[in-house]
Amino acid sequence: MRANKYAGMCATCGDDVAVEAGQLVGLPGRWMTLCGRCTPQPPPRGEHDGWHRAPLASLDFETTGIDPHHDRVLSYALLGDDGHDVNGLINPGIPIPPQSAAVHGLTAEALVDAPIPEVGIALVIDWVQSVIDRGAGLVVFNAAYDLTMLRAEATRWGLRQPDWQRLLVVDPYVIDWGIERGALGPRRLTDVAAYYEVTLDNAHDAAADAWAARNVAVEIGARHPEVGMSSLAILMHSQRGWYADRAEDWNSYARTAGRSLDDPSGWPLASGLEPPAAATA
Repeated sequence: MRANKYAGMCATCGDDVAVEAGQLVGLPGRWMTLCGRCTPQPPPRGEHDGWHRAPLASLDFETTGIDPHHDRVLSYALLGDDGHDVNGLINPGIPIPPQSAAVHGLTAEALVDAPIPEVGIALVIDWVQSVIDRGAGLVVFNAAYDLTMLRAEATRWGLRQPDWQRLLVVDPYVIDWGIERGALGPRRLTDVAAYYEVTLDNAHDAAADAWAARNVAVEIGARHPEVGMSSLAILMHSQRGWYADRAEDWNSYARTAGRSLDDPSGWPLASGLEPPAAATA
């Protein structure tokens, strides 16, 4: 949910809502303003068992941009389900756009002594494979971005791919949409963390984002028994369906607004696009 940019009337109680005094909810083309008293709240935690009570791994990247097929990983946070955490930097060997550096603070100067991608990405892949081999859930907020980027980087540098078919992903971005059906509007990690009262003090730092994403996943599982009591295998199936529904919802709006369309089958890995170009020295 986002603060309302314009004054309006609460769609629930009819009270006047000043600029940024309420929340904007809904789907593209069907926005509603809610006052503070009517803002939705998550349900309380339950006592049920489920995947949210088991150790979970978590992964997050900071990158050169928003195209997972062609941009590069600059930093990674790998929070282990076994208690072993790994954080690292990667020198991508290409210029870092100023607009990206302004978001996460990573510049070419800061990364000059960092490992090259062949080394850093190989470490990430080995770690992901170890999570797969343990059968643990891997929390990735907006997995279609980070995991597609990891696959593209592995292809770019001629590295082996993780066993994607056995990976068990927990994506709070997709699950949140599946629960709310988009009724609370587009929600970034900062929005979902605030909704579930999870601390995120340093957004766009890979370690802080991975930590918050995992805690959000736990809160979702604990507060929504229909999600938390599902097995991770069934949850994978559900997330594919929710992602497809979200894409179709967006596409119905995008077709009328002249916007680009999303691929309904693109979770947890985007599909149907050419592999990245070969790496250059």
